[in-house]
Amino acid sequence: MPFSKETLNFLVENRLNDSRSWFHEHNKEYRSLVLQPLQELVLSLTPAMLEIDGEFITEPRVDKTISRIWRDTRYTHDPSLYRENMWIIFKRGRMHTTEFPGIYFEITPDGFGYGCGFYHASTSYMNTLRKSILEGSPVFLTAQKAFSAQDIYQIEGDLFKRPRYREYPDSLREWLERRNISLNAESHDFELLFSPGLSEKLIANLKLLAPMCRFLLETALREQREGTALELLQRS
Repeated sequence: MPFSKETLNFLVENRLNDSRSWFHEHNKEYRSLVLQPLQELVLSLTPAMLEIDGEFITEPRVDKTISRIWRDTRYTHDPSLYRENMWIIFKRGRMHTTEFPGIYFEITPDGFGYGCGFYHASTSYMNTLRKSILEGSPVFLTAQKAFSAQDIYQIEGDLFKRPRYREYPDSLREWLERRNISLNAESHDFELLFSPGLSEKLIANLKLLAPMCRFLLETALREQREGTALELLQRS
């Protein structure tokens, strides 16, 4: 079944009640209105995602590709028990690790978003990414060409407080001047969100993202290779 107005209403109401007892009383609604549409979306997107990376985790389960609805409150000042946004993600490795970029889709009461990147990329990763860009990596050049040819995704991520790459063209600086990176699209098209055609539209748009995602993935693999080589050198 597709997402519906009731999906968003449930997320808001659950967040406002913020009660374990309320959630357990309404667990059936959570499963039918929220979890089931997310699971079906994972299954619909899986073939296209495996074309981008055959090592993506695709199991349609919470903590595999689907976010938890409950929040981890151990490391935050916000004591809220539940979130009002939910997402799916396709990536290598465990869902909550940060070694690899992921392709995501997120629903919120305000709409939905999708894209590829990191919640928080490491300093080492970003250094490797800049190195690949400045070396003129063929994978980056392909990604840059694909990015320039579309108008769906924006490059996002915190910028350096002071520019470091003034001598380079803007087309490179929008990649180089960041401390974190992701390529994101946002939509408030609720008619699409609630329609059976959502997955088909997402597949078409996410295929446009594939060259950019492959560059981010190749950067992660390069970082690992160079880190391993350095470790072996230090041991010798």
